[in-house]
Amino acid sequence: MPSDQPNAEIEAIQALRASINRLDEQILNVLNERAALSCRIGSLKSGSQEEVFKPFREKDVLKRLQIGNQGPLPNEHLQAIYREILSSSRALQRPQRVVYLGPEGTFSYFAGLHSLGRAADFQARDRLEDVFRAVRNREAELGIIPLENSLQGTVGQSLDLFQNYEVFIQAEVFCRISHSLLAAAASFQDIAVVYSHPQALQQCTGWLANHLPQARIIPAQSTAAAAGRIKDNTGEAAIAHADLAPALGLKVLASGIEDLPENWTRFFVIGPEMPPPGNRDKTSLLFTLPDKPGSLSGVLELLAREKVNMKKLESRPYRGSKWEYVFFADLECDLSRQEYRGLLQDLQMNCHSLRILGSYPNGPSIQKMAG
Repeated sequence: MPSDQPNAEIEAIQALRASINRLDEQILNVLNERAALSCRIGSLKSGSQEEVFKPFREKDVLKRLQIGNQGPLPNEHLQAIYREILSSSRALQRPQRVVYLGPEGTFSYFAGLHSLGRAADFQARDRLEDVFRAVRNREAELGIIPLENSLQGTVGQSLDLFQNYEVFIQAEVFCRISHSLLAAAASFQDIAVVYSHPQALQQCTGWLANHLPQARIIPAQSTAAAAGRIKDNTGEAAIAHADLAPALGLKVLASGIEDLPENWTRFFVIGPEMPPPGNRDKTSLLFTLPDKPGSLSGVLELLAREKVNMKKLESRPYRGSKWEYVFFADLECDLSRQEYRGLLQDLQMNCHSLRILGSYPNGPSIQKMAG
């Protein structure tokens, strides 16, 4: 009878929920079993300085799980779940301090959160140099630094700081950057001033001209700092990450306000030690060249001889020497492997100086970094 249908649906839902409860208990038991194994690994490592962050191992774990995933759980959800499982596993082995350019809520902060998970102990630093220094001095196990943006290019300060601080690249992550307009006001009409980091303001120039043509545009130290300063003023707005709005009591008046949608930033995870040797995807290095004709082409010819693809090459002023330059390069190979020993020796002979910054896996691309 029709009157029985609602009762039948309720009973079916209750039965399904009971099954979910049983599965939740099984999942909890398995997670704790996994956590216990992580604790045992941490005990075995307790006397060593070995880094608990193993990006290539974690990449392999996720790849294997995604290959075996039959659904209906999307791989994107699976990756997010295991990001936190792996983060917890690392924290159980050894607590991890991760420094980033603050304050909390910058895109560097969210890049760290999306790549390392919430179990890490994130600590803000006022300047990018402070991030490098903290990692070099072992005040933190890891640091998050921006390297380059797909629209604005390389963050020159990051490349310069690699010259001054002996730190090493552990991993990379590519994050899609999408900006939001945050405000205490309820509508655009109340906005007279907009604050944000200069790069964010530049990326939203067209939107601001079309929607807030009368507003004064004022640069801020960071997107998070901009959001913090407008929380009590209804006549001001900030371009920042949308997740800052609830914590600051702000409204998201508009999302996706960047002029060009394909806006990505590449971040590095840096540490105080060279990653252990293995089959890595990329190697980044710094080198200087003798001041003579053909010195750069000689390096390029060596790479071409070994069929090594150079993904990035950029020169920066060499600190302390006017009109001299240091080159930053990304190579699609693991220079620590035995097969490249001859190439490495030839590079060292052809360069005035050469420093390997690290070999690491190709980084994931994180779509949901919307601000």
